[in-house]
Amino acid sequence: MDIFIDIRINQLRGEGAKEDIDLVPALKDYYNRHMADGTFVSWLAFDGNKIIGTSGMSYVKKPPYFGCPSGKIGLLSSMFTNPDYRRKGIAKELLSRVVKDAKDYGCGAVQITASDMGVKLYADFGFVHNGNFMQYKL
Repeated sequence: MDIFIDIRINQLRGEGAKEDIDLVPALKDYYNRHMADGTFVSWLAFDGNKIIGTSGMSYVKKPPYFGCPSGKIGLLSSMFTNPDYRRKGIAKELLSRVVKDAKDYGCGAVQITASDMGVKLYADFGFVHNGNFMQYKL
């Protein structure tokens, strides 16, 4: 569990997030609950005992819609590849696995807020921009 927390915090730092709270308790609670009930899955890439890449998918359910009668969607997060291992297909392989898992789970779509670095990977994979996506920050 601690490794997921460390990876997530390091990923957020790498994306330039402002650290104004201790996120560890909230992450610990999230991973404990959602890994236990299967609504968060992660794939890890290793070089020996060293984790060199991660992917994570949170499953949520919204009201059914025509494109997805189950209402299930996947929220992709925690995509990270160690800088020493980038451009070797690791992220693409992790993405393939986590998207397949979402399809098997019955999701009608997978969404991500991509980092500048990740946009090309996701576009090449088949993700498309949603020009109507909006967010209200609370």
